[in-house]
Amino acid sequence: MRTLFATIAIAAGLFANLPQQTHAQGPISISLKQAMDMAAQQSYSVQASALEAEKARHRVKEITAIGLPQINGEAQLQNFIDVPTQLVPNFFTPGQGPDYLAAQFSLPWNASAGVTLSQLIFDGSYLIGLQATKALAQQSREELEKTRADARNQTAKAYYGVLAAEEGVRITGEGIPLIEQSLREARAMAEAGFLEETDVDRLTIQLDQTTSLKNSLQQQASVARMMLALTLGVPQGTPIILTDDLRSILNDANETALTEQGFAAGQHIELKEAETLIRLQTLNMRNERAKGLPSLGGFISHQQVWNGPDFDPGGDYPFYPTTLWGLKLNVPIFSSGNRYHKVKQAQVALKQVELNRTATEQRLLAEVERTRSQARTAFENYRTEERNLLLAQRIVERTSIKFGQGAASSFELTQERGNSLMAQQQYVQRLVDLLTARADLRRALDLY
Repeated sequence: MRTLFATIAIAAGLFANLPQQTHAQGPISISLKQAMDMAAQQSYSVQASALEAEKARHRVKEITAIGLPQINGEAQLQNFIDVPTQLVPNFFTPGQGPDYLAAQFSLPWNASAGVTLSQLIFDGSYLIGLQATKALAQQSREELEKTRADARNQTAKAYYGVLAAEEGVRITGEGIPLIEQSLREARAMAEAGFLEETDVDRLTIQLDQTTSLKNSLQQQASVARMMLALTLGVPQGTPIILTDDLRSILNDANETALTEQGFAAGQHIELKEAETLIRLQTLNMRNERAKGLPSLGGFISHQQVWNGPDFDPGGDYPFYPTTLWGLKLNVPIFSSGNRYHKVKQAQVALKQVELNRTATEQRLLAEVERTRSQARTAFENYRTEERNLLLAQRIVERTSIKFGQGAASSFELTQERGNSLMAQQQYVQRLVDLLTARADLRRALDLY
């Protein structure tokens, strides 16, 4: 039961890193479809991805706002404790007195307040950035869609894990009363002198092994429910009632037909993401080229300035206005190859994402065929183990009857029960393998 034990180990590691929930919700009755839909809306991974998508939406608006009018205000108050003094040529009495005079061109107090409106008129990088915002928004939506598909896949596997473990508990639980009955009969026969104590010991060991297996499966079912709560995004300890039974899922026509389902690689979310990366990198290359174009901006500024010997703004000395407008043209001329090599890097990066797109498509095609083959093999193995389990149970029933009649030894009965116990373990494992293989195939086909 390697797959089931691996799931338990992974779940234990996840729960060790999670904050403890202090309050559980009320009981939840949920079908497989409802569980997947719930996970796609409120699982922790989906919530985190939704927050990233929200950040991306604000990032788009941030980029758009760069080209809209910008208004900035400024106010300043200064008091010179020592007014700056500067020597100037003696223009008043040239040739008489000193050649230079000490002069102060400032007053101790001055204040100013102003507002500036600026507007970007033309910038090639900004125009390309506006186009990139659409691709950025698309990328965030695709990432959220992929996260939701992963959440559905993980929830389905957790749902299957609960059903498979509980099925194992049921099967092993059915065999325990029969072993207990055989053990009671063996003890009675041993007390009457018809059997040896060794026969009783063999049945006792087998009862302990079967009970231990049942307890192990119960623990696995408990951890699988914790895993399901995690994927659903509900507090640990929340009672979850599964309304879909194992047989209906195993015999679902949509599930059994998955191995024959067609595949359109172009519609797969991972390929869409790869194509979005190509669009973004293409725009990035164009942006690097556009950095060599001139940029033009305009501004208008108004300022009120006051100066005075004492702090009395607006008193004897009024505010004086200063208003101006202007244009600023920036023309890149020579960068010593800096811009050229940035463009070349962007071109190489574009080739990389184009190669990644091709590799992604081929990987998806190979992944579909691999999981399709695994699902078919898992179904055949499951059918085989299902037949083996039925045969093993029949053999045990016949051997038990013979043992009660004295026609079979305790060794034979113990051996057949051991074979039945092994068949139960193999059946549960093949059951898990089949459900997991179908979930992986559905994810590879991008059907969640």
